[in-house]
Amino acid sequence: MAPRPLIEAEALPALEPIELAGTSALAVARFRPLSSWARGAFLLDSTMLLAGALAAQLGAGVAGITNMPVVSLLAYGGLVLFALHRRGLYSWHVRLQTLDDVRSVIVATVLATTAVLSLRILLPGEIDDLAGQSVRLWAFTAVYLVAGRVALDWAHLAARRHGEVAKPTLIVGAGRIGRLAARRLQEHPEFGLRPIGFLDKEPLDEQGLPVPVLGASWDLEQLIEQHCVQHVVVTFSTAPSEVLLREVKRCEELGVGVSLVPRLFESLTERLQVEHIGGLPLLSARKTNPKGWQFAAKHAVDSLISAVLLFAAAPLFLLLSVGTLVSVGRPIFFRQPRIGRDGRNFEMLKFRSMKTVSEPVTLPDLPLDTAPGGIEGDDRRTRFGTFMRRTSLDELPQVLNVLRGEMSLIGPRPERPDFVQLFERNVPRYGDRHRVKSGITGWAQVHGLRGKTSLSDRVEWDNYYIENWSLWLDFKILLLTILAVSRYFTQAE
Repeated sequence: MAPRPLIEAEALPALEPIELAGTSALAVARFRPLSSWARGAFLLDSTMLLAGALAAQLGAGVAGITNMPVVSLLAYGGLVLFALHRRGLYSWHVRLQTLDDVRSVIVATVLATTAVLSLRILLPGEIDDLAGQSVRLWAFTAVYLVAGRVALDWAHLAARRHGEVAKPTLIVGAGRIGRLAARRLQEHPEFGLRPIGFLDKEPLDEQGLPVPVLGASWDLEQLIEQHCVQHVVVTFSTAPSEVLLREVKRCEELGVGVSLVPRLFESLTERLQVEHIGGLPLLSARKTNPKGWQFAAKHAVDSLISAVLLFAAAPLFLLLSVGTLVSVGRPIFFRQPRIGRDGRNFEMLKFRSMKTVSEPVTLPDLPLDTAPGGIEGDDRRTRFGTFMRRTSLDELPQVLNVLRGEMSLIGPRPERPDFVQLFERNVPRYGDRHRVKSGITGWAQVHGLRGKTSLSDRVEWDNYYIENWSLWLDFKILLLTILAVSRYFTQAE
């Protein structure tokens, strides 16, 4: 979601501090897991590169292609590993992003292939089968590397979720942002950080804290050694800047990773530009303009894809229409007013999944910070309607909304007018979601924020999507949506 913060090491068992040339053995030991992680990832990539190159070479004769010279193979392997290192694939990250790693692997292998091919053309020597050799080597090594990376990420993600590699984490500042950070880390063990306590001299209110306040700034080094702290997250506190700077510097000396939550973080994006006035850094966030050409191109692509999708899914559309007609009768579509871009009303379409009711349905009373969704009132779903809702196939008619220009394939989910008026008064930045067209699926939905989930979290993810939009982000959301739907069918079998 956010730019990957600096993470140093895997979790370690508690170690007794032993002074060793002015630095405790605990501080020295903190660097080993990072080296182990980098070494393990490097060895895996090297093994996959070797296996892919051998497969390409051994089968080259069958394909009628001569083998590539060993020198070219070594140059290719070295360039790939260097490119992967430059793209940060040998660093420990908070968020494991498999799709981004796959993209990095493909980019690295393409760059290495291009470089080796160019050198072989420019340098004197045999140039027969250059294209065939290069394409074959790239294809085999890319597939092997991608398979290895996916397996590594999935294994590491499973280990994190089971708490096997969780790093004890200290949070500086027990205010609202500090508590939010602690709760996020507790709710998402896949981040690999386990909060153990706060560091704050004057916490605002110690009631309801997700973890206890362990001390103040002067207790930092003692707490690091006592709890074998591997990471420190600096949020907002009443401590002076000089004190925070000393804490950060001491953490770096002890080999403890440090992440900072910046002021005005709501206005930052992943596309940051840093300039300096002397030693004073100036950060400029480059945001995508929802009224600019990028979103105009996105909407044109939406219309094209929705037209193709409607044509390709016509048999499924017909089957679902017949199933709806048999299970609940006419009308086939459920029409409901929703609020879209710039606060405009439109009728969102769905396949009907419930039996009609004679009494009007009133808006439900929702707990604080909870979005509407799911079943409101009596459960009137038919068996066929239950199937459509679980697989999200009831949303398929919204492709027609996209064709009519009312919605987009990807974007924040639209809400009913009455709820919009309520949420705009009570939820910060809720109205900012209406800068773009509503979507059939979105960044919040593919991360589990659908139905009766946290509304403020959903708003945060929706606005992140708008301000960091790119074609690659849309592509990731589409892939994650397809995986989520296919996962249902796999589990059903």
